[in-house]
Amino acid sequence: MSCRFCAIVAGQAEAVAVFEDDICLAFLDTRPLFPGHCLLVPKAHYEILPDLPPHLLAPLFGGAQLLARAMERGLNAEGSFVAINNRVSQSVPHLHVHVVPRRAGDGLRGFFWPRQKYADAAAVSAVAEKLREAVRELRDGTR
Repeated sequence: MSCRFCAIVAGQAEAVAVFEDDICLAFLDTRPLFPGHCLLVPKAHYEILPDLPPHLLAPLFGGAQLLARAMERGLNAEGSFVAINNRVSQSVPHLHVHVVPRRAGDGLRGFFWPRQKYADAAAVSAVAEKLREAVRELRDGTR
């Protein structure tokens, strides 16, 4: 198989599984931020979150929620970090949710990229309006 995660789901590549149901599989990341860092994938191949059919959203994020709880209970984590990359910084082109155990003082500082400010209130308004318009179009099925 050309997709590494599809090969894992099919049992053709090794991974240390920690959770599986009819929709999802979670396994330990081989290059974890911290021990217990998991990748949760839908078993069916979808490249990015926008490709995932709506009926799979709840099962996928239910799995992420379960893993976050399991990290607190099983690893004594104080919390978790949950993230998805869509194309940019996505090392495997198969949708995957990172669920990472967190502890105060663990060295992970918020997001991994530098933050920036809007130039002014007009810039905030312009970006917000572009997003609102795109949401309206997507909901209405236009464009």
